[in-house]
Amino acid sequence: MVLARREVAAGGKGRGAAVRLALMAVPLAFFALFFAYPVTAIVGRGIRTDTGWQSGRIGEVLTRPDIAGVLWFTAWQALASTVLTLLVALPAAYVFARLQFPGKQLLRAVVTVPFVLPTVVVGTAFLALVGRGGLLEELWGVRLDTTVWAILLAHVFFNYAVVVRTVGGLWAQLDPRQEEAARVLGAGRFAAWRRVTLPALVPAVAAAALMVFLFTFTSFGVVQILGGPSYATLEVEVYRQTAQLLDLSTAAVLTMVQFAAVALILAVHAWTVRRRETALRLVDPARTAHRPHGFGQRALLGGVLLTVALLIVLPLGVLVERSFDAPGGYGLGFYRALQSAGSGGGTFLVPPLEAVWNSLQYALAATAVALLVGGLAAAALTRRAGPFVRGFDALLMLPLGVSAVTVGFGFLITLDEPPLDLRTSWILVPLAQALVGVPFVVRTMLPVLRAVDTRLREAAAVLGASPLRAWREVDLPLVRRALLIAAGFAFAVSLGEFGATVFIARPDRPTLPVAVARLLGRAGELNYGQAMALSTILMLVCAAALLVLERLRPDKTSGEF
Repeated sequence: MVLARREVAAGGKGRGAAVRLALMAVPLAFFALFFAYPVTAIVGRGIRTDTGWQSGRIGEVLTRPDIAGVLWFTAWQALASTVLTLLVALPAAYVFARLQFPGKQLLRAVVTVPFVLPTVVVGTAFLALVGRGGLLEELWGVRLDTTVWAILLAHVFFNYAVVVRTVGGLWAQLDPRQEEAARVLGAGRFAAWRRVTLPALVPAVAAAALMVFLFTFTSFGVVQILGGPSYATLEVEVYRQTAQLLDLSTAAVLTMVQFAAVALILAVHAWTVRRRETALRLVDPARTAHRPHGFGQRALLGGVLLTVALLIVLPLGVLVERSFDAPGGYGLGFYRALQSAGSGGGTFLVPPLEAVWNSLQYALAATAVALLVGGLAAAALTRRAGPFVRGFDALLMLPLGVSAVTVGFGFLITLDEPPLDLRTSWILVPLAQALVGVPFVVRTMLPVLRAVDTRLREAAAVLGASPLRAWREVDLPLVRRALLIAAGFAFAVSLGEFGATVFIARPDRPTLPVAVARLLGRAGELNYGQAMALSTILMLVCAAALLVLERLRPDKTSGEF
């Protein structure tokens, strides 16, 4: 019997490597064809001519004063946004981790809503709050749109949940008895926290900070709407150089700079995640939460509730209110106007309301693709291996940071010849959206797959089950809930994808984010009101998807999002 097990194990190693390679084949082909090929092609067109590569062009672009200003603004606003987000969100991470209070689950869902919202909706919500005709202008005559403060506030709004989820999720599983033991030995409350809890939290804080920096470094929709002509991140500048100035050479250089920066950020993030996974002993979160006691904890809870009300609930509430504030009085005037193709002043070939149905169709198709590609990738990464597998893991994360504008424009110039002439096909949009959905699928499913006891798979192999049958009979029942959560995240992020879709969505089949951006780009109260109405619809759809996720999510956090 022992000999049989050894033979199975020896054969299992070779068969396991072959299975891993087979599982990686589809994701690798997908990323090579729909990510690496378009990005490489557009970069090549920008810095290569008939005479060869123009390497000197890189130095020329990076030394231009206007481009240097874009690089500086991209870096410092990302750093400022990260610091502000940490300062505002870390108290909330403690509250959600350690305190038990009525409505906690509902508040957790409210806090997470901004993270699943499209950046176009985030920009529109803050435009209704601080922009022309916004609440601040009505009350105090102050406008913050086209200022850096609007951008920073919107970034804190969008990334608040990243810190709360990442840091709070770990904080809730740290054993409080370790800190209590330090206090018994004579350490004060702050000293015990600084020497025991803080070192344990550092990897999670670092991982959250890096993710916030990544999202703000590559910010597009928020800066495009709130920054006006005065401010531009690398992503916004790539869009301007590509779509407005047709300067592919400059856009290609900026894409390479952003790619290098994102690769570095992701490498550091992967290192912090590995530290968090291996260095700590965690306990059940249900054992660490307690009712607030003392003035300090009650005041902290009240401060967090006030912050959530002002930072998250107020912008979304103003967005909804503006969508009903029609010229003839409060009502459904802007929503009714969405049913007319001519209501946007020639902006659309079809009624803007059709963008709702288009977006749902695209997002469902993108979710199916993301689940297939991401599920296979997560299964291949289940067993940790060498540098090749770690490199494959990093590849899956690159679409979160590489210019979506470059990917979208790359689709147009590469997928235009048989057998992949897809420029007129509806599938082009879901393929671009799936690129963003795959990382969320992998990051949600991978920790759960790695938690499956390998002895169950070995027992199935001893009984003669093939790897496919073992996965179907052992893994799938255990990860079904994580699979549904991954589907929900992929659906939400696909629904709000804007950077690539703005290039490839057909005029007669716009998506919701593209429709909102087009309406905001045209003058007139009717266009502005319709943008608010469409943004409200998009917000409600994303919030509904999030509520489903919260009901599916088990008590213990599954995945990294």
